[in-house]
Parts: sequence; C-alpha cells; structure tokens
Amino acid sequence: MRASAVLAAALGLALSGCAIAAPSATSTGATLLPPPGFTAAVKERKGGGGDDDGECAKAPKPFTADLAFPSKYEGSDAARDDLNLKAEAQYEAQIAEIRELERHVSSMTANYIRSGRVELLNCTLGWLDTWASAGALLGDAETHTGKSVRKWALASVASAWIRLKFSTSQPLAKDPARAGRIEGWLAKVGDKVVQDWRDQPLRNLNNHQYWAAWAVMANAIALNRRDFYDWALAQYRTANKQVDSEGYLPNELKRDTRALSYHNYSLGPLTMIAAFAKANGSDLGDSRDSMQRLSQRVLDGVDNPKNFEKKAGAKQTREGIDEASKFAWLEAYCWTFSCNTAYQSRMEKLRPLRTYRLGGDLTELFAGINTKDKNKEKAKAKASEDSTQSVGPKQTASR
Repeated sequence: MRASAVLAAALGLALSGCAIAAPSATSTGATLLPPPGFTAAVKERKGGGGDDDGECAKAPKPFTADLAFPSKYEGSDAARDDLNLKAEAQYEAQIAEIRELERHVSSMTANYIRSGRVELLNCTLGWLDTWASAGALLGDAETHTGKSVRKWALASVASAWIRLKFSTSQPLAKDPARAGRIEGWLAKVGDKVVQDWRDQPLRNLNNHQYWAAWAVMANAIALNRRDFYDWALAQYRTANKQVDSEGYLPNELKRDTRALSYHNYSLGPLTMIAAFAKANGSDLGDSRDSMQRLSQRVLDGVDNPKNFEKKAGAKQTREGIDEASKFAWLEAYCWTFSCNTAYQSRMEKLRPLRTYRLGGDLTELFAGINTKDKNKEKAKAKASEDSTQSVGPKQTASR
C-alpha cells in the first residue's frame, strides 16, 4: 500500500468526527492530502498555564477595499525590471495589514504546533475569523498587482491552515463553528484567485501564474476541493511545458536584469505543487526532467550568471538572490524528486529554509528537522562541554 494511501486512511479516521472536514459539493474521490510533514502532532505542553494565558495582539485591520495597488516597477519598460522607489513605498504602505496577516498567521501556527501553547491557536483563529467575518480580500482586483497580492495572501494563509487542519492532534475539532467560517471565507478567496488568473494566454504565463496555482493548490488541500486541485495541477503541467531544452523559462528571460531572479522565484510554487501532487499520487509525467533542467540552470546561474546574461542580454542583479529563504524550494524539490549530492550540500549549508508563503519552515516540514531544537541541543552540549573544561583545571590545581 502506498504511503499516501496509509496516510489517507489514518486521516480519514482522525477527521471523521470533525464537522469542518466534510468535503464540499465540488469534491469527489479520496480525501486530498498534504505531504506527511504537514500532519505533525501538536507538541504536548509542559508545565502550567491555562488555555488563554499570554497576550494576543489585535488582528490587523481586515482589507475590504478593492485591490488597486501600484506596481513597484511602475514606469518600467516591458521588461518590468526597473524599481520605482516611490511606487514601492506606496505599495508597501497599502499592503501592510495583509503582509502582517500572512507573516503572523504562519509564525503563530508553527509556534503553536511546536509548543502546544493554546493561546497561539486561539490568536490565529481569532485573526482569521476577523478577516473572514469582514469578507476581506474579496474586493475587485483592479490591477495586476492587486491580483498578485490576493494570491500571495491565500498561499500564506491556506498553507498555514493545512497544518492545523491535518495535524493528527485535530486542534480545529474544538472550535468547528469558527473553523467553518474561516473555511467558507477561504473558499470565496480561492474562487476569486481562479477568476483572476484563469484563461490567461500562453504568452503571458509566468511566475505569477505559478504562484496563483500554488495558492489554489494549498486551498484545494485545505478545503478538499478537487476542482481547485485539478486547476492548479493543469497550470503546473503547462509551466513544465514552458521549460525549454536548456532549462530556461522564455517568459522569465524577458525580465532582462532580473531573469535569473525570476527563474529562481518560479521554482518555489512549482516545487510545492509537485510535492502536493506526489502526496496525492498524481502522475507528474515528464516534469521530473523539466524541473531538473530548470533547477540546475538556476543553481548554475547563481554560481555563475554569465549564461543568463548572454541569454537575457543583460547583466543580472543579485538583489535577493543570495538570501537563504529564496532557496526554500530545495526542501520540497528533494522530497519530491530526490536530489544529488550538490543539491543536498547546498541545501544543508542554507538551512533552516523558511518562507511563509510556502508553508513556513520547509526544513521542518519536508526533512523533519526542527532547527530550533537542534540549535538548542548544540548550545546545551557546548555549555556542558565548556563547563567540564572550566572545572577540569580547577580540580587538577587542587590536587
């Protein structure tokens, strides 16, 4: 029996008593599942403290207006690679509450699962329920950037929600009414994202389409929506057909100085979709080969961008490309397709690999490594070693 089938059976039993686990009218077949790391049990809390101890910051104001944000590349030519600092500042100010929701929902969820502090769960549910009840993120997306912000927010929230929904500890079973409201809202946001990004001409399909597909894939698993799942997987398959024989994405080469950066940026959503497809036994077809070509081309370009510069016809910026979080996709890639020693070595040097729009700490989710615990163990061992070394000479001197 496949591992995914075993997991399906186990989760079916675990979730059978929880009202929010009921499939929607559009879902059919077996329950959609995340990779195993997303099902981790909540750590049993040690020591005292009640369910409501600790403070919960007030939820950011729900964004209920139309999504009419400026692009940080406002005024740039067709390559969209010249940053407009004034437009960027305006953009950052307008999306501040949305960004706060994304980051904190992801971090509170992860910290709750690691610590068992119920106040973190209550705070997370409180924030999401506030946005759900207000009908946030459902306004008209009047700009391309507005559509993008909606999909990114859904990716962050839905991937965090999966961890709560599928945890073997079933934390959502204790509050089905609130969880139900949140899931109803996620369904509406998911419908909006599909509306925003469906029927795009092939010449326009780039990293934005891949991120929309990842957001919808995460939502598909969170809500058990087969229609969302099928749409996201179709976008993934189209993306893989776009990877040429040399491992380039032609529509990302158009970004001139940022061609390398946007090739790398494309790998995050694509590898996550592949991982979730694998967890559900879907046929990934030839995508192993295309993803290998794309990932190798990117990593080679990071080490030496000359081929990208020749292909794109412009010197490549390294803005953001040297940040570890930009390579969080390596964890999902290696879990899904396996990876060679070069990939593995690079990944281990960069760990922990975290990014809230892909689910949080991907090192923990895909490799089962809790770097925070490991660092604590190292620090404790070092302290013990230092203590032993400092005591030794004193004991010797007293003899």
